[in-house]
Amino acid sequence: MKLERPEHLLTQTAASAPGATAARPAAGRAGGVPAFEEVLRGELARAGELKISAHAAKRLKERNIALSGEDLARIDLAVRQAAAKGARESLIVYGDLALVASVKNRTVVTALERQAAQGHVFTNIDSAVILSRD
Repeated sequence: MKLERPEHLLTQTAASAPGATAARPAAGRAGGVPAFEEVLRGELARAGELKISAHAAKRLKERNIALSGEDLARIDLAVRQAAAKGARESLIVYGDLALVASVKNRTVVTALERQAAQGHVFTNIDSAVILSRD
């Protein structure tokens, strides 16, 4: 059985038209969808960023603790320092805050103020980084 191509159903694209030149692909895809490379670069950039877990964000909000961009940058530096020493879970004492961070996941997993941390025993950590907050 021979399949015939119905010529009336074929359409000519601008690139396949006689005398047309091939255009270079755009940076993104049609419809505003980013190309794979763009998505990958964005994800790789975000992978290096410090994250705050939902639990830690809830604790910070409950205790009316606001962290500025500078605060987050200093905490991020502390996590990087802990990673450079091979730490996996770290206690970060930042001024009057005690933060527990998963170094491997680059995520702050819980937060306490100094008063709440009094008498608290931190378990499952293998390092501590102490920073001033001023």
